[in-house]
Amino acid sequence: MKLSRPARRASLVVHVVASAGWLGLSLGLLALGVTAATSGNAAMVEASVRAMKLFADRLLLPVAFLTLSSGLLLALGTPWGLARHRWVLTKFWLTLATLTATAFALRPGVDDAVAAVAAGHALPDTGEILIGPVVSLSAYLFMTGVSILKPWGPTRRGRRLRAAAGGRAAGRTGQKV
Repeated sequence: MKLSRPARRASLVVHVVASAGWLGLSLGLLALGVTAATSGNAAMVEASVRAMKLFADRLLLPVAFLTLSSGLLLALGTPWGLARHRWVLTKFWLTLATLTATAFALRPGVDDAVAAVAAGHALPDTGEILIGPVVSLSAYLFMTGVSILKPWGPTRRGRRLRAAAGGRAAGRTGQKV
C-alpha cells in the first residue's frame, strides 16, 4: 500500500498532533500526580486525582489509539515500512507497551487513588500515582528523540529489500548499456 502525497501529509499531521497530545496528557498527569502526592490540602488532593481520572478515562486511550493507528498507517503506507528500520520497530513496540500500560496499570492506579480519596482515606501509595506518568513521559520523550534522529539503521529485512531493489536497478541499467 502506497499513500498518495496528500494522504501521507494528512496522516503525518494527525500522527504528530496525536503524539504531542499523548505527551502533553502525560505531562499533565504527572503535574496532577505531583500535586496530589505533595499537597497537604485534602480538597487539592481530591481535585487532582479526579482531574487525573478525567484525563485517564476520557482522553488517554483515544489519543493513544489514534497515535498507534496513524503511526501504523504511515509505516505501512510509506517507504519507511514497519519492519524495515529499527527506529520504526522500536517506536511501534514502545507505543504498544505504553498503550497496554496505560490501559492496565495507569488507569487502575488512578481509579484506586480516586476511590481512596473519595472514601476519605489518604492516597494508597504516592509512588503508584507518579510511576505511570513518569514512565509514560519518559517513553514518549524517548520516542520523540528517535523520530527526529532515526538511529540504528535498517533491519535485516530492510537490508534485504534494499539490496534486492539495488540489484534490480543495476540489472536494468546493465541491460540498457
